[in-house]
Amino acid sequence: MADIQQEGKLTRFLDFTQLVDMASEAVGGKILFATDDFFAPAENLIKSDSPIFKEHEYTEFGKWMDGWETRRKRVPGHDWCVIRLGIEGIIRGFDVDVSHFAGSHPPRVSIQAANLKEDKLPEMPPRGMRMGTAASPEEFGAIAELQSDDWSHLVPMSKLEPGSLTSSHNYFLVNSQQRWTHVRLNIFPDGGIARLRVYGTGQKDWVATDPKEPVDLVAIAFGGICVGFSNAHFGHPNNMIGVGRAKSTADGWETARRRDRPPVLETDENGLLLVPGCEWAVFRLAHPGVITQIEIDTKHFKGNSPDNCKVDGCVLTTQEEEEAAERQWLLRAAKWKPLLPVTKLSPNQSHLFDSLTLELQDVITHARLSIAPDGGVSRLRLRGFPSSICLLRPREKPSLRFAVKAGFKASL
Repeated sequence: MADIQQEGKLTRFLDFTQLVDMASEAVGGKILFATDDFFAPAENLIKSDSPIFKEHEYTEFGKWMDGWETRRKRVPGHDWCVIRLGIEGIIRGFDVDVSHFAGSHPPRVSIQAANLKEDKLPEMPPRGMRMGTAASPEEFGAIAELQSDDWSHLVPMSKLEPGSLTSSHNYFLVNSQQRWTHVRLNIFPDGGIARLRVYGTGQKDWVATDPKEPVDLVAIAFGGICVGFSNAHFGHPNNMIGVGRAKSTADGWETARRRDRPPVLETDENGLLLVPGCEWAVFRLAHPGVITQIEIDTKHFKGNSPDNCKVDGCVLTTQEEEEAAERQWLLRAAKWKPLLPVTKLSPNQSHLFDSLTLELQDVITHARLSIAPDGGVSRLRLRGFPSSICLLRPREKPSLRFAVKAGFKASL
């Protein structure tokens, strides 16, 4: 049965906007169906760039708009569309962006979701380039197989605020721990929406993971997340664990210039800058495991890459993570195990390193990337093996043991 809808409310809790947009075309999101695409196609909803406005641009159907805009409805019902998420996982919040749609945005919306198996999905007719049209009977017949009317409501029917003429974000917090693969956006009764952002974290099926292949244990698509950082002036650390290669410096982590640098910089005998401080970011891995390979990519950071970096790991329970966050991640030095010693970095380049735990002895739950003195990193990849898989791998040496502290499993 579908959830009983009640009037919803906007939220001011914006922390979820630092997570990955699971519906974006940049990560593989796709429009499966829309009731109407008369003025502008639903594919615009999942564009990765911000919406724009062209004052004097028109099409044969009306004003050109950078979003999804349906015709003024003159028949019973309301408009809706279905999106297949590019990243499947836990949804933390939505941003229904009606920028530039003042005067034509829907008065209300609701959002539903479902967790569907790929082999159970019907074959949808190709949408192609859409404008000036509505869904065909064939499309309605195919989408009916998904029974999307009965999907769970993550956002009940809620009013949309128009905001300013150029920018209007309507944020909705989601309180659900379920895994989702598809969302349905309902607009009541019709109108235009510039973008739909579906923020959350991925959730990988670890049981189906190939035990012989290393996996990126910090990837946000699998559930990795930044839980603390020293500075994110120009870009959040979560960008580093995003999908694919960075498209620009805006798609990475970049700090402000440190103010405690000496007036004249000097280097040591190894060519490393002599500076008093560093910047750092701490990540909770998508799954506890052993890191065997580290990739630090400074792509696009040509004049603002760090001089050097290091990576450390540790094992923390949920309670210990909360306590560490309260202390601004000032942990005892003994807590951190070195995965990569202080290493010189080059600008605009991918760097591959073997982890110091090549013998698969140390399972970790959290990793810390430190850069000195400041700068930007586009991607961080921590490849290795989930702990449960590590324990099942053939032991080359009888003495191999895994450093998981007592009581840790119970806290996961």
